[in-house]
Amino acid sequence: MRTFGQVIQSNAALIQKVVDFDVKNDRLLPLDFTASNTELTDEVLNDTNMFSDWVNEKLLKNDARYGIGGYNEHRSIYSRSAHFDTEEEPRRLHLGVDIWGMAGTPVYNFYDATVHSFANNNNFGDYGATIILTYNIAGYKFNALYGHLNLASLSNLSEGMPIKAGARFAEFGNKDENGCWPPHLHFQLIEDMHGLEGDYPGVCKFSERKKYLTNCPDPEFILRTTFS
Repeated sequence: MRTFGQVIQSNAALIQKVVDFDVKNDRLLPLDFTASNTELTDEVLNDTNMFSDWVNEKLLKNDARYGIGGYNEHRSIYSRSAHFDTEEEPRRLHLGVDIWGMAGTPVYNFYDATVHSFANNNNFGDYGATIILTYNIAGYKFNALYGHLNLASLSNLSEGMPIKAGARFAEFGNKDENGCWPPHLHFQLIEDMHGLEGDYPGVCKFSERKKYLTNCPDPEFILRTTFS
């Protein structure tokens, strides 16, 4: 049986962009949100405007169009929200890739898909406006979660609705509609939704790392087409 990576690699010519990016002129800036990033103090993380200013300053200083990173990253930034805390073990391991940019940044569909589900996960630190699309590439079925969108992205959607490859179907949301985060896209691949609709954990307990990473392939398989 072919792996997810093999399927995407053999169909790479059909994979389209997720966000606008000019490989000749635009830059990506890897951003570190682990405990080793001592610039992100509690004061910064607890104030979304300060957190946004920090991200924007990094992008501007490095002449980068987007900040990027996060898959399989053990992040300290989730301490800002009780949404990620449990009694036995907090959730800190990130299961998707974040693309940090400006509110209103267009989001495109990378391959023909149908709408699996959508919701406004309106908790502090949550996804805010969220869309999940279902894909079938050469018989390999999986889903992609697009989180931290603007609320307008949820308009006129219905489950099972087709979204064509290359279609602009969403935008990055601002802090008032994206779960109270600096503007960015959380992009996560999910093989089995386990019956969930409009939501799926984007952060897991470290003790459950293997189970979740097995079900959530590295989005780099898709994004490398966009950014290379």
